[in-house]
Amino acid sequence: MQCRAVVQPGPFGLESQSKNLQISSKLKSTTMSSSEAGATTKKGGRGQTKTKSVSRSSKAGLQFPVGRVARYLKAGRYAQRVGSGSPVYLSAVLEYLAAEVLELAGNAARDNKKTRIVPRHIQLAVRNDEELSKLLGSVTIASGGVLPNINQNLLPKKNAAKGKAEIGSASQEF
Repeated sequence: MQCRAVVQPGPFGLESQSKNLQISSKLKSTTMSSSEAGATTKKGGRGQTKTKSVSRSSKAGLQFPVGRVARYLKAGRYAQRVGSGSPVYLSAVLEYLAAEVLELAGNAARDNKKTRIVPRHIQLAVRNDEELSKLLGSVTIASGGVLPNINQNLLPKKNAAKGKAEIGSASQEF
């Protein structure tokens, strides 16, 4: 592109502009970035816009904190090194177990016509589920109580041989 100066008379004297300046000003006005237009985005390194950080829990689609589990794994000295996938997997397992216990405890609370889960409902949920009872066999749940259980020997015997007439007449004989 050839650059030549154009001299035009104006109200304040002679104005000189080049075609190159006119073209570059037109390009600037059409391709103005959001930061130049008055937006308040922050710049990151190398001229890139800064994006909001995303937690590892949200990346994995979990509610349990992956970062905290990773910190506990490192601080607990279970191994010299902890892989990047280990806290994610452990968080997923813990979230699944918590959801399972809460679902069963919610069912136990609903069976007792209650809207709030108390330790008794957790105890009933865990002890009535075979796998959870095996997993948490040596765990004592505070204020959980015990499962209702009556030994079969203590229950009244049901005699099928006697009819209803004989049962009623037996009480009349004494």
